[in-house]
Amino acid sequence: MIYLDYQATTPLAPEAREAMLRWLGGPDSDTFGNPHSPHRMGRMAAAAVETARERVGALLPEAGKLIFTSGATEALNMALQGTPGDVITFATEHAAVLDCARVVEAQGRSFTVLPVRPDGRADLDALQAAITPQTGLVAAMAINNEIGVRNPLAEITRIARAAGARVLVDAVQAYGRVPVEVPADYIAISAHKIHGPKGIGALWLREGAPAPAPLQLGGGQEAGLRSGTLSPALCAGFGAAAQVAAERMGEDSLHIERLWRSARAAFAGWELNGSAEHRWHGNLNIRRANEHGGLDVARLMSDCRNVMFSAGSACASGSGRPSHVLKAIGLADWQAKASIRLGFGRYTTPEDIESAAATINAAAREQGL
Repeated sequence: MIYLDYQATTPLAPEAREAMLRWLGGPDSDTFGNPHSPHRMGRMAAAAVETARERVGALLPEAGKLIFTSGATEALNMALQGTPGDVITFATEHAAVLDCARVVEAQGRSFTVLPVRPDGRADLDALQAAITPQTGLVAAMAINNEIGVRNPLAEITRIARAAGARVLVDAVQAYGRVPVEVPADYIAISAHKIHGPKGIGALWLREGAPAPAPLQLGGGQEAGLRSGTLSPALCAGFGAAAQVAAERMGEDSLHIERLWRSARAAFAGWELNGSAEHRWHGNLNIRRANEHGGLDVARLMSDCRNVMFSAGSACASGSGRPSHVLKAIGLADWQAKASIRLGFGRYTTPEDIESAAATINAAAREQGL
């Protein structure tokens, strides 16, 4: 089996697995304590959580507060639903952002979705024209999860700041892969995209940024913003994955560049979706068509069962609809449906790329493409 779906999730790092095992805690151990309990076992668990918080936060801007959540979806929802003022975002954002429109509008606030440029980057002229003194929050991805395009976050932040609005960055595909240095007010991240466990993420709040209203109430954990008992095991796994990502960022980046060059050569003749210049090279979104029509991706995936790749976002798989991201950059339905996404990373080998390309290209030729 060859795994090329790193945008959907990543293999658990051995270091993260080892960190988690200690805090799973059987009945004969002293590591199953509730981190919110005052006794010794509780304090031990709390110390593990705080160590993880420091490790995760080390990859984010200084002078901020990190709130653990169940994932980036919860973090994005917390910021969007709990921050006052109108919301502006872009058509290629994740459903975790776009689907908040109903709730935001039910609160009496407007939710504006702006177009993107044909290369997939945010349309800054549209943002400048749409932003008003009533705008409370501008939400933008750092790196798009479907096409890998990097947004001009510095320019987005400048426009937002000039209008008095705050900035929410979905850094799920960027965190742990590239430096996250944008002066945002809120940043959402997820552990399982950086070789950590599923089921945990975080919302980072810049020092001085107003805290959003909590989505769930109860014990007041996580500075009163996110009630519920934290899992020391998940926190520890996230922290270990973040620490490894920090240590290996340069090495991983060089590895990705080598894989990107190999993949581009191996898929010569396929058309690239999104900017060729402003993108993360661990994401290759491509399409194949000729005068007779486009690729049947469902058939392709059936013919390439040993290669794990995607036809779009894992969150929208099975919907039957063309990707909203590919539609937003101007592709026709048939072009969007003829596109595949290949994601690779730390544990992908050059041989994986070569073998996967041979399998996929052969299956495409069987379709006459």
